[in-house]
Amino acid sequence: MTGATWHLSGRADHGDVRRANLALVVRVLRSGPRTRAGLAHDTTLTKATVSSLVGELVDRGLVRESGPATAGAVGRPGQQVALVGERVVGVGLEINVDYLAAIALDVRGDTRVALRQTHDPSAQVEQTVDQAARLVADVVERALVRGASLLAGVGVAAPGLVDVASGVVRVAPNLGWRDVPLRDLLLRRLDPHPWDAVAIPHARASRPLQLLVDNEANLATLAEYATSDTADRDLVYVTGGVGVGGGIVVNGHVVRGHAGFAGEVGHLPVDPAGERCGCGRRGCWETTCGLEALLRLAADPDDIVRDHDRDLDERLDLLLDRARSGDTRTLQAFDRVGRALGHGASMLVNLVNPRVLVLGGYFARLGEFLLPLVEDELASRVVAPDLGGCRVTLSRLGLAAAATGAAYAALQPVLDDPTVVPIVRASPVPEKETQ
Repeated sequence: MTGATWHLSGRADHGDVRRANLALVVRVLRSGPRTRAGLAHDTTLTKATVSSLVGELVDRGLVRESGPATAGAVGRPGQQVALVGERVVGVGLEINVDYLAAIALDVRGDTRVALRQTHDPSAQVEQTVDQAARLVADVVERALVRGASLLAGVGVAAPGLVDVASGVVRVAPNLGWRDVPLRDLLLRRLDPHPWDAVAIPHARASRPLQLLVDNEANLATLAEYATSDTADRDLVYVTGGVGVGGGIVVNGHVVRGHAGFAGEVGHLPVDPAGERCGCGRRGCWETTCGLEALLRLAADPDDIVRDHDRDLDERLDLLLDRARSGDTRTLQAFDRVGRALGHGASMLVNLVNPRVLVLGGYFARLGEFLLPLVEDELASRVVAPDLGGCRVTLSRLGLAAAATGAAYAALQPVLDDPTVVPIVRASPVPEKETQ
């Protein structure tokens, strides 16, 4: 993330320092091109060190230099140093109840390819994994055609409780999954594969293709934080799909909990006598404001907005059109869901006191109607005056947040250690670096 601070403790050898400094330069450049002098200023490294680091990053095909930063400037103009977007990509996959989405993201944070497909919520595990593997392969191959030459890895965002270390989805109520070894199932279909030759071999890797699985809301939270242009280091992210997911960032770190299962906010018990949830319990928060709750309130079973074979964006557009034209049933559904969303969100704001509450997923898509209702509920339910300094915003990533976060996670090894990217040309021996 831009502006990251590096703390080197203990005795670090020259290689450790250089890797950390290379990563720092890459992170600074992710916010935009700089001259070498600008990089030295923003990283607090010496000009000689920056020159050496830039030279190595050029050799690894991660940055390029172009000519003068400012036309007409006094003195010798500096060359612009910029990240090369087309060299390395990470691929993110989201498995949702009624759709699958995948994107290829480059080291600049730009989306190179984005695809989404409808998904049959009644599909068996093997069918879902087959479809997901084909989608990942399609995105990788399109990214390679469009100029990418290296694959950092694949990140997978799955709904429910995920054991990140093993890549096993322990419980995914809305998919009906329990103890599904998702990472192994996907690797079996993706490895070996023709594009294994472009996968970056990371340290201690047992196979060429790096594939990780994490909770969808945690990864969406990572994406929101990583793409934020503010200094907010404390935020709560709530995303709406068939269920409701959430993530919490405290002092710049995603809160995972003791076993990594934190963030299951959709199962907060808000109405013990309410609807039965996919998890088997009654009155979970997502039964009051998840997508299924909205659709049930807004339309009859045979209405096209409840047709899972239709693209979700199309169905949400239809609901927006109805609301904007004053359709009573749609507006009443929005009102009930928006207030239920605000009710649950007030618990999180009271508990965490975040600087920002971000509404994502379908909540952001319908934000023009839901946001005022959420703000009203927060105003009446949050104990701290002025919401404790919290502001409410809509996600800019919307339905792409989880796949984007998964792609960021796949890119993380490259962002942390650019030396994993093979050198394109011979590089001179670097001079000793100091901070």
